[in-house]
Amino acid sequence: MSFRLERKVAVITGGARGIGAETARVFREAGATVVTWDVSEGADERVDVTDLRAVQTAVTEVVATHQRIDILVNNAGILRDAQLVRVKDGEIAGGMSEAEFDAVIAVNLRGVFACTQAVAPVMIRQRYGRILNASSVVGLYGNFGQTNYVATKAAVIGMTKVWARELGPRGITVNAVAPGFIGTEMVRQMPEKILATMVERTPLRRLGEPRDVANAYLFLASDEAGFINGAVLSVDGGVVVGT
Repeated sequence: MSFRLERKVAVITGGARGIGAETARVFREAGATVVTWDVSEGADERVDVTDLRAVQTAVTEVVATHQRIDILVNNAGILRDAQLVRVKDGEIAGGMSEAEFDAVIAVNLRGVFACTQAVAPVMIRQRYGRILNASSVVGLYGNFGQTNYVATKAAVIGMTKVWARELGPRGITVNAVAPGFIGTEMVRQMPEKILATMVERTPLRRLGEPRDVANAYLFLASDEAGFINGAVLSVDGGVVVGT
């Protein structure tokens, strides 16, 4: 079975690189018209997902050009890792700053809210839509040193389930994908010791590839997934995370 997206218009946030860029490629191969948003060069549109006015303007422009938005992939995200409280030699030596916490909340959580709230009315008028949210395996299990990131990824799962209930009667499905350790360019630049630990925690004994996640998005965006709503699809090789 080949999942196709002909005549579908997709918006992908964080689409300049990594999983977002690969998802854009996979969607285009499947026949979709794709518009990528990012704050970095390489995206179709420079859009800051934390800026509600900029997001609404970008939605208006997509609709003016393409008349509709069928798929929204809320992929944009950042990391600002730090322990809640760091202890060194028995003494308190710092911890996660308010700025680090707020920055991740703004992009990973508020950005998902802003983009979905702006796009949903378009889909409601069409009585059709696919909203796909990027969670993470750590949103399910937690992870050391990631209070802010885990909070956002767990919250995205909660919002996914709420929106599945609210928007389902309007012909819109809302699902989340929870990737594990994925070998993006950024990840592969990490020290070999950390990469080895990631592989060791994954029963399939390899890092995932961006295309593994992109293919999951493709399935959930397709008509074949039309009765899947409010689900969280783990793409993690069976990973086990912890301290």
